[in-house]
Amino acid sequence: MNVTEELWGDIPLLHIVEDEFKDKQVPVVIFIHGFMSAKEHNLHYAYNMAKKGIRVLLPDAHLHGAREDNLDEVQLSLRFWEIVLTSIEEVSVIREELVQRGLLTTGKIGLGGTSMGGITTLGCLAVYDWVDAAAVMMGAPGFVQLAKAQMSEFERRGFTLPVTEDEKKKLLATLSTFDLTKHPSALNNRPVYFWHGKQDAVVPYEPTHNFYQAIKKEYATEPERIEFVSSATSGHAVSRAGMLQAADWLACHLK
Repeated sequence: MNVTEELWGDIPLLHIVEDEFKDKQVPVVIFIHGFMSAKEHNLHYAYNMAKKGIRVLLPDAHLHGAREDNLDEVQLSLRFWEIVLTSIEEVSVIREELVQRGLLTTGKIGLGGTSMGGITTLGCLAVYDWVDAAAVMMGAPGFVQLAKAQMSEFERRGFTLPVTEDEKKKLLATLSTFDLTKHPSALNNRPVYFWHGKQDAVVPYEPTHNFYQAIKKEYATEPERIEFVSSATSGHAVSRAGMLQAADWLACHLK
């Protein structure tokens, strides 16, 4: 298996592919890490997908991994949505680069991610119709609802948000563009796998599960294209079974 560190434009990433497929047309998955994590922390996902003949790209998100800027958790938290919106933009940049490198002329392309990466994946599904399948671990489709909850939580903890009311309104208006709860038809019956722990204290389980229940009826003719796996005992960490299912899901729907 071939694992290389590369720089695509300004984006540092790990490129994982079986040697025999290195220069061939095979399906691609862009897999995005979580908040305060980094690209190499998702190598177990990449390994399991690459074994199935998929080319996997693990980018470092803005201000993370090789791009970190010595910010503490609070400083990073305040820039959470800047990071997510930058990642959504960069997913498109990576796809363009794939096309230019001749690695995506016939194959399908999938997206996946954990936590912040799952949130980014759902934002991409709202605006990019070229995503063929997705796996969302501990993600949240309701960007506006999540941002409002985060703001309330910050204020509850005694922090003053460094934004004016006007800036807050602008941010929420921008986020609504990428909010799948406001544009559920954007999914357009594409295969989506969700995994979420019921004890998750970071990205709440209920809103994501409610969204799944609401969109499930759109998949009535092809129910196998959408799946939600709940773990009763898990908090904010994906089980090994969930990780393997996500890899299987993407391989099954992209090949």
